[in-house]
Parts: sequence; structure tokens; C-alpha cells
Amino acid sequence: MTDAAPAIERPAARSTPRAKVRVPFWDNARFVTVALVVMGHAIQRQTSDSDAALALYLFVYAFHMPAFAIISGYFSKASPPSSRQILKILSDIVVPYVIFQSIWSAVQWIVEGNTNVDLAQPHWTLWFLLSLAVFRILMPYLVLLRFPLAWAVILSVAVGYSPGVDSTFSLARTVGILPFFVLGWQLRQWKVADWWMRLRVGVWPIRLAALAVFATWAAAVIVNLVPFRNLSVHWFFYDDSYQGLDAQQWWAGFVRLGLLALTTILCAAFFALIPRRQTFWTSFGQATMYVYLLHSFVLYPIRESGVLKDDHASATWLLTMVFASIALAIALSSP
Repeated sequence: MTDAAPAIERPAARSTPRAKVRVPFWDNARFVTVALVVMGHAIQRQTSDSDAALALYLFVYAFHMPAFAIISGYFSKASPPSSRQILKILSDIVVPYVIFQSIWSAVQWIVEGNTNVDLAQPHWTLWFLLSLAVFRILMPYLVLLRFPLAWAVILSVAVGYSPGVDSTFSLARTVGILPFFVLGWQLRQWKVADWWMRLRVGVWPIRLAALAVFATWAAAVIVNLVPFRNLSVHWFFYDDSYQGLDAQQWWAGFVRLGLLALTTILCAAFFALIPRRQTFWTSFGQATMYVYLLHSFVLYPIRESGVLKDDHASATWLLTMVFASIALAIALSSP
């Protein structure tokens, strides 16, 4: 029997940058989240005349933007930003914000006669771009503190007591949902997603628990729909002070704290139900920014025309808008 051939030393291959491997789970979550954004905006005008629309609207708004923030935080770095990273923030977030803010100002001038151009007051969906820019700049300094997630929660609760912090540069909403962005970053440090990807036994019990969470929340919304209709939905927007929400009491911060806890549970249930494998919509999750920025141009004339009021707020029209929203999200995220 002959000996094995000796290994031949070869010159070390020149290292080449490895292409980033996309994880289907996150692209699946991105698309579902942005589809919920489109749906929420599509049915908003129906909520004043339809209990079913209001129930669906409240159900979705309790967690869909925080889930978006968690995904963004998961993929954010906490190291001090380099000049290249600052330029990337400017090119990927700030420049699109300025462009689309200008476009929306022109649209409102043409359609509504509104001549007020104010870059500090983001139009409609554009607030999240400003929030992303703030998150990415603030994060490296926030993590220098011990327990950054706890500090983010404290800031979110405390900002509601400051009527001076409002929609200017989307500051109230940015600080309000900051805990979810930090939570996303923290989940990566804890390797929770890695554990979830490797899990083989116990997946379905967790998913059944997630379904139970959503069923409980849906039931709570339906049973308490009248109180919810009388309360301001802006509690779920995190975009106003407690005084602006007609809650001047000292304990109003505990209401927000409770909402943060509720939303965290709902987000956990949401991610537990997202498929981990490749799906037919996985590729759509790679183009969510296009969907987020462009869907409002399609919905704007429909919303402003008043066609979704009165009889057009029926269950049939509600289902029509839901399916149309999904189709719109697919169309805008397709190649």
C-alpha cells in the first residue's frame, strides 16, 4: 500500500472580499412589513366609517413600524461612523429625503395650493428616513452607556412629557420608537436570530404561541373598539406629547411603557411567524425602500379623492384595498 501523497504547499491565494449572503428570513420579514405599511396607508381613510377597517388598522399599527425599526437596528453598526459611513447616510437617506420632500411639496402646491415648503416637517411616509439617519448617527454613542436598551426606553417615555418636542424633523417619533431600533441591534449582540435559525425542535409550539398572541390582540381590539375609537390612534404613532394626546396626568408615561411592552410582544410574535426559508416573496424583500417611497404616490389620489368614505368603507371595499395593497407592494418591489 502506498503512502498518501504529501501535501504541496501553494502560495496563499489573495483574499477577495466575500459577497454578503442574504438570509431569506430577513428579506421575508422586510417584505411583509412594508406590505403592512402599504395596507395601513391604503385603509386609513376607511377607518372613520368602518369598524372593521379601524380594527385592522389598530391591529397592524401596534407593531408594523416598530418591526421595521427592529430590522433596521439589527443591521446597523454601533462603531463610530467613518467619513465613508457618513457619506453613505447622506447618499442613502438624507438625499432621498430632500428629493422626495421637494417632490411632495410640489405635489401639494399643484393639487392643494399649499405653498409652504418646509424641510423640517416630513411629508407623510418620509419621517422614517429622518429617523433612520438619527438612529445611525446616535447609535455609536448610545451603546457607550451601560444598558443602552434601558436608556432608550427611558428616553422614549420621557420625551412624551415634553410638548416642545414635536414633529419637527420627526424628533418626537424618532425618540419614541428608538427602543425598537436599539432592540434590533441588541438582538444581534445576543445572537437571538442565530439561535432561531438553528432551532429545529420546538419551532411550531413557538409559532402556535405567536398565533395565540395575535389572536388575543385581535380580540382585545374588537372588544374594545369603541374606547379605541374615542382614544387617539396617535398613541401608536409615538409622534405627539402626552399633552397633545390629551393625557396630562403624571402617569401617562406608564401608558407608553405599557405600549412599548405590548408592541415588543407583538413584534416577537410577528418574527416568529415569518418563514425562515426561501419563499416566492423573498426577492421582493430586497427592494423595500422603493415600495416605501413610491407607494404613497399611488395611494395619494385615491385617499384624497374621498372615494374610500361612506359606502366605499364596506367590507368588500376593505378587502379590495387589502389585496390591492399587496399587489402594489409586489409591483413596486419587482425588478
